[in-house]
Amino acid sequence: MAAEIDFNDPHPGYPSLSLILIVEDEQEILDILSAYVERSGLRSIQAKDGRKALELHLSHAPDLVLLDVQLPQIDGWRVLSEIRHRGETPVIMLTAMDQDVDKLMGLRTGADDYIVKPFNPAEVVARIQAVLRRSGNNKYSDGKIVRVSDFLINLETYEVNVCVKEEKVALSVTLTEFKLLVYLARNPRRVVSRSELLEACLPESDALERTVDSHIYKLRKKIEATGIADVLVSVRGVGYRLLGAE
Repeated sequence: MAAEIDFNDPHPGYPSLSLILIVEDEQEILDILSAYVERSGLRSIQAKDGRKALELHLSHAPDLVLLDVQLPQIDGWRVLSEIRHRGETPVIMLTAMDQDVDKLMGLRTGADDYIVKPFNPAEVVARIQAVLRRSGNNKYSDGKIVRVSDFLINLETYEVNVCVKEEKVALSVTLTEFKLLVYLARNPRRVVSRSELLEACLPESDALERTVDSHIYKLRKKIEATGIADVLVSVRGVGYRLLGAE
């Protein structure tokens, strides 16, 4: 029997896929770090200058920022200062400068850790995971935000945003569509039957299973209108599945 959806339930079984913003102006290093981060089961977005880093931090709300100091346009210290002004996103500084005064400056400005180049990418990933554990995975640990694939779902404000080509696009949904999306997002990649969705999201209605089909159809059209296709898929004769990140 499916449980009625509870927006206050943090759902500890949900696999939170932390998003890491990697800010590095050297393409080779950026590629290596991104590969190691994603191989560890995390997700990543990249920026090669400080201005882009601040734009992505604002639009994507990453769980952690891996931040180089020497950057074009806006240097890492100023980026760190602005991130701290905005909130408590964990930041690990990544730099070739190994003087103690530089480390102290980073830590005093609010950095959570400091890694000096050259580095072992596996160690960088280990340090990222350690900071994420210490921070409780930041704002996602309280269950108010659900993130899967390109969706960012706020359970308090009932807002849904979709990340499309590094831009955050608001998705206007009805309450029923919101409930269906949340339930599928909390069960990523699992095929959920129509009857389960009906019981979990419309428990007090007299709706039939084909009503679920109608709501899912409209929700899928809204998602596809943002430019994202083949994320909410139907499994013939069974139900629906939301494809999360691998």
